[in-house]
Amino acid sequence: MILVVGANGTVGSRVVAQLGERGERVRALVRDTRKAAQLGASVEVVAGDLARPETLAPAFAGIEKVFLVTTGPDALERNAIDAARAAGVRRVVKLSSMGFGPRREALAIGGWHRGVEAHLEASGIPWTILLAGGFASNALGWARTIKEQGAAFAPTGDGKVAVVHPDDLAAAAVVALTQPGHEGRRYELTGPDALSFGEQVARIGEAVGKPVRFVDVPPDAARGAMLEMGMPEPMVTGMLEVMANIKAGGAATVSPDLERILGRKPRTFGAWARENAAAFR
Repeated sequence: MILVVGANGTVGSRVVAQLGERGERVRALVRDTRKAAQLGASVEVVAGDLARPETLAPAFAGIEKVFLVTTGPDALERNAIDAARAAGVRRVVKLSSMGFGPRREALAIGGWHRGVEAHLEASGIPWTILLAGGFASNALGWARTIKEQGAAFAPTGDGKVAVVHPDDLAAAAVVALTQPGHEGRRYELTGPDALSFGEQVARIGEAVGKPVRFVDVPPDAARGAMLEMGMPEPMVTGMLEVMANIKAGGAATVSPDLERILGRKPRTFGAWARENAAAFR
């Protein structure tokens, strides 16, 4: 049986669905079982809280493989790894972050992930680490301003990033979970081409059939907007570091790893925009 930690999230929910399509037995670890109804009746749902390690044993009991992704503090993923080791799990596939640039640890978000990766590598559990670039689905954060103002705002200038379709991330995770030969491997997963935020916004405009502007804003304005949305201060600081690195040209890497894993070209951002056009109308 495969346990998906983070099953209600953007990628985790897709991993659950794709594993189910392959006929795999899937268990989902969630804090709120009511939110897991979307996962389908064939998925075994177990409640647990990564912040309370004493609640995790039932979710990990009898599990052979684990897909691990969270958006919380790194201690949560460390607790999941410890629970996996105690339960005798035989493989962990962790969705991590490229962090952009050769010195990932220099950025706060990259450093958080690297600490968890080191904990996993030291656990003795066979592992695969998927280093994701920017998610195409992050563009949904522009939906309100695109609908209301016909514009998207970010402090990234003309910097480019090869955003990756979340369905492709899930597909790579499913391969790593279900096929041999991926143990001890680290993969950089990106989309097929690097686009500036302005180019991404133009693709959204094409998908919805109206012009959409991109506005390069000062970092302080972006900070205020993220804090107003309720984003925690450490995450805001981390995101601004990433955006500054994008603006400086440090995020334009296009990796062949995803095509090698999937045996096909990754989906484009334009395809994602067309699939999600309704969110921006």
